[in-house]
Amino acid sequence: MRNPRNDPDALKTSPPLKGGNQRGGWRPNLLNAREDAPSAASSGFRSTHPRPLPGREGGKPERTCILTRRKGSKDELIRLALGPDGSVAPDVRARAPGRGAWIGTTQAELDAANLQGKLRGALQRAFKTKDIDVPADLADRTAEALRKSTLDRLGMEARSGNLITGFDRIETAARSGKVHLLIHAADAGSDGNGSLDQAWRVGGGEPAGVIFPEGRTILSMALGRENVVHVALTDPAAAARVRHALQRWRAFTGPDRGLEGGDPALRTGSADEDLTKE
Repeated sequence: MRNPRNDPDALKTSPPLKGGNQRGGWRPNLLNAREDAPSAASSGFRSTHPRPLPGREGGKPERTCILTRRKGSKDELIRLALGPDGSVAPDVRARAPGRGAWIGTTQAELDAANLQGKLRGALQRAFKTKDIDVPADLADRTAEALRKSTLDRLGMEARSGNLITGFDRIETAARSGKVHLLIHAADAGSDGNGSLDQAWRVGGGEPAGVIFPEGRTILSMALGRENVVHVALTDPAAAARVRHALQRWRAFTGPDRGLEGGDPALRTGSADEDLTKE
């Protein structure tokens, strides 16, 4: 009797074992695979790469604001989380476990809805429970969470070496086209801002830098450096991340648009979208 292990003819006719990764099972010879081999689509195999589902543009699921019914991605809206004790808290990074509800309003809108009792009712429907505790200062807590998230992001980019400070260094980098985002402290002088803005324009940058909502003291603490008045992001991905965090914070603390009508969600976009803009 022939032993299939030692018989070449038996190997040719033996069917492959199910589960190609099992011991002794059939394994494809990837080293000898031809570049012009048929693709998965032409050979009848289905790709395991997920396709965007209906209603999910670019594969990103849409969320709906519980107050305005405006739609947007999780990068555009803000998540509120329900704690085990029934307390509601902002979850701006959308990482807290359990049920979540999404809002696409400004700070003033959220404060008004909370004061009028509209927020409690909307949260009870979203969380499917009446046992919730909505703090009176939820809007302020949300604004502070967005502020902290932005400052933390700046700190991380500083530790990663993706930004520079100091007037002379920024001016040189800006004129050389190496600056992707320019930030001025709220208490920076107009002369210094104007000079760096001009250098950025010469280097192909935007018309003007961004005025940060905080002064130099807070910027210095966030970056762990002394007397930070101006900040320049020299990495495009880092600039997109900081820009997105800053846009979300400023959009929430911006002027009151009113709960009725307005823009279809706060179109702050995402860091990925910023990087793909032409």
